[in-house]
Amino acid sequence: MAVVREFTLPDLGEGLTEATVVRWLVEVGEVVAVDQPVVEVETAKALVDVPCPYGGVVTARFGDEGSELPVGSPLLTVAVGSTAPAGPGARGDRAPEEGMGEAGAGTGPTTSGAASESGAGKPGGAAEGSGNVLVGYGTSAAAARRRRVRPAAGAGTAEPTRAQPPEEGPVPVISPLVRRLAREHDLDLREIRGSGPEGLILRTDVERAVRARSAAGAGAGASGATGVTGAPGAADTYGMTGAESRALAYEGLPGEAERIPLRGMRGAAAEKFRRSRQEIPDATCWVDADATELLAARREMNAAGGAKVSLLALLARICTAALARYPQLNATVDMAANEIVRLSAVHLGFAAQTDRGLVVPVVRDAHRRTAEGLTAEMARLTEAARTGQLGLAELTHGTFTLNNYGVFGVDGSTPIINHPEAAMLGVGRISAKPWVHEGELAVRQVVQLSLTFDHRVCDGGTAGGFLRFVADCVERPAVLLRTV
Repeated sequence: MAVVREFTLPDLGEGLTEATVVRWLVEVGEVVAVDQPVVEVETAKALVDVPCPYGGVVTARFGDEGSELPVGSPLLTVAVGSTAPAGPGARGDRAPEEGMGEAGAGTGPTTSGAASESGAGKPGGAAEGSGNVLVGYGTSAAAARRRRVRPAAGAGTAEPTRAQPPEEGPVPVISPLVRRLAREHDLDLREIRGSGPEGLILRTDVERAVRARSAAGAGAGASGATGVTGAPGAADTYGMTGAESRALAYEGLPGEAERIPLRGMRGAAAEKFRRSRQEIPDATCWVDADATELLAARREMNAAGGAKVSLLALLARICTAALARYPQLNATVDMAANEIVRLSAVHLGFAAQTDRGLVVPVVRDAHRRTAEGLTAEMARLTEAARTGQLGLAELTHGTFTLNNYGVFGVDGSTPIINHPEAAMLGVGRISAKPWVHEGELAVRQVVQLSLTFDHRVCDGGTAGGFLRFVADCVERPAVLLRTV
């Protein structure tokens, strides 16, 4: 006889207390093995595949894709010792009134709306397994169900209607956030006609329905409304709750606004930027450097055979040499103790742009690595970042950051320091420019270097000396031989 066991969201380390469900990897009724990944979650640090410690049949899942779950809350239940698919009654995600829709007779187990809406085939979304944010709605099966509930001609307004409910399948909703918004305002999604492709219900459709209902309530109750309560969620003089009033505040904005939750990795980055600007008195200095000789040296290195050396790795090697000469910049400030903490090891972060936003992988002990070693490690971390496979240890505890914004085709920048570090070196694009070389005007490959630093850890003389040393190594790579 099967025993139903509950699997809760485990402690993911690094003091993390919650995670956002990005993608379910199993469905209700599916047989899972011990340690098989069952859900992909996003923490403030990274994407994590969570394995299940039980083997058996999944009988229920908890949490829509896009919802936040605290550590210790239920993720799913598994019938251990059972290998037969669970029946239709094993579904444990949501009730039909929450926007699910009952399956037709004989269709077997039904999963949550969020689960059936994941995977490939989303407009503008990523294929399954890419590790990227899943945007949009529907697998091919879900798309087929949507085609069966296409709205009649003229649909597109979001006023509540008494249209016939769909015969089967979930209500066509673009994301779990739309379902949550409808629940918050006590709206029945079956009474809303979507303006998206094939009748898809968008967030703007729900917001318009909220405004329409509010306007109707205002007309009916304006004559008798005389007071305002200050309690959260209470109706005001126009019969609207605070949330409805805020929705109306955006009605006059041009176009339709899109709301993107600041959570997970995006939220963690936003918090770091805020703390950096709030706590760090930063300053920036910059210099133009002739990178012609550095590019030539790299060509000679790679022409000699063996593993190729990247330009970013050479710049990273220059950074570690500069930090050995100016250790004041490989530091952090302990606000509680009111002390500057100088660090002996260089854990070099480098900015990498991914489909999920900006991440900063960290090369451990970069000061001990050669140019070849830096190239290999940075390539590995970059690929892991793009596929969402970076571990927590590879995204934390950096001591200095290298930001190559030149890949975006820009010359200069004043980046925000990666809190709690003390400095960041920015590298612009390398482009052909007129330059005075050996007393004559010539066309050279010029790059702008910028150093943004915490003015608490050093003064401008130290920062300028660091940046000048970096520029000298770029212009004359032989200077690096002194540190080999």
